Amino acid sequence: MPEITAIHVTLLVLAAILGAGFAWVGRGKRAVQEKAAINAGWQEQMGAQRTEHRRLVEQNKSLMDQLSQIQASNRDAKNRAQELAEAVQTAYARRDELQHEIRDVRSSLETVLSQRDKLRTDMSGLMTATASDEKDERDEKIFQLSRELENWHQRLPPLLERYRERDAQAVKLEADLATAELRIEQLESQLGENQTRIEPVSDPDALTSGLDASNDDADRDAESSSHAPEPRADEQPQGLRDDLKQIKGVGPAIEKTLNDMGIFRYQQIADMTEFDIDRVAEKLKGFHSRIYRENWIGQARELTDHNKLA
Repeated sequence: MPEITAIHVTLLVLAAILGAGFAWVGRGKRAVQEKAAINAGWQEQMGAQRTEHRRLVEQNKSLMDQLSQIQASNRDAKNRAQELAEAVQTAYARRDELQHEIRDVRSSLETVLSQRDKLRTDMSGLMTATASDEKDERDEKIFQLSRELENWHQRLPPLLERYRERDAQAVKLEADLATAELRIEQLESQLGENQTRIEPVSDPDALTSGLDASNDDADRDAESSSHAPEPRADEQPQGLRDDLKQIKGVGPAIEKTLNDMGIFRYQQIADMTEFDIDRVAEKLKGFHSRIYRENWIGQARELTDHNKLA
C-alpha cells in the first residue's frame, strides 16, 4: 500500500476547496436566475393588476356617468309631472269657473227671454186697448216699451255669443284635461320604473290665487257710451228724485251712495247694464251678487210702471 504523504493530503484539500468553490459559484448563478425569474413573474402580475385597476376605474367612471344621467332624467320627469299636476289643478279650477259663468249666463238669458215675453204681452195688451181717453198714455207706454224691447234685443245677442264662447271653452278644457291626465299616467309609469314617485300638490288653492274670470268687458265697451254722467245729489232738483228706499234692499245709506253716483230715478236703475252694476259694486263692496239676488232692476221697473200709471 502506497504511503499517503502530506503532498497527497494537500492536493486532496485543494481539490475539495476547488470543488466547493465551483459548487458555490454554480449555486450562486442558479440563485440569480431563480431571483430574476421570480422578479419577472412579480412584474408580470403587477402589470396585470395595474391593467385591471385601470379597467375598473374606467368602468366605474362610465357607471357614474350613467347614474348621473339617470338621476337627471328622474329629476326632469318629476318636475314635468309636477308641472302637469299644477296644470291639471288650474284646468279644473278654470272649468269650474266657466261652468259657473255658463249657469249665470243661462239664468240671465232666461230672465231676458221672460222679460221680453212680458214686454210683448204688455205691448199686445196696450195695443188692443180702444179707449180714446187712454190713447195718448197708451201710445207713450208703447213707445217706452218699444225702446226697452229694442234695448233687450241689443243685449240678447252678446249674451248668446258669450254663452257659446263659454260652452266652447268648457269643451276645450275637457279635452285638455283628458290629455293632461293621459300624460300624467305615462309619466307615472316611467317614474315607477326608475323607483321614483310623483308628490301630490299640497296647496291647490295657491294655483288659482290672483286669477280673474270676469267676462263683463264685452258689454262694457258696447254699453258704456250710452250712459252719460248724472248730476250729483246736491245738484238734482228734489222734484225729479224717486224714493229709492222703496226698492227692497236699499236703505238710507245706500240711497245716499246712489245719489252721489248720479242715480236718482227708478228708471236709471231699471236701465242698468253690466257696466253700471260693476260701477255700483265698486262703491258698495260685495253688492254685485246682491243686486241680482234682490232683483233691484225688476223692482225698479215695477215702480217705474206704477208711477206712470198713477
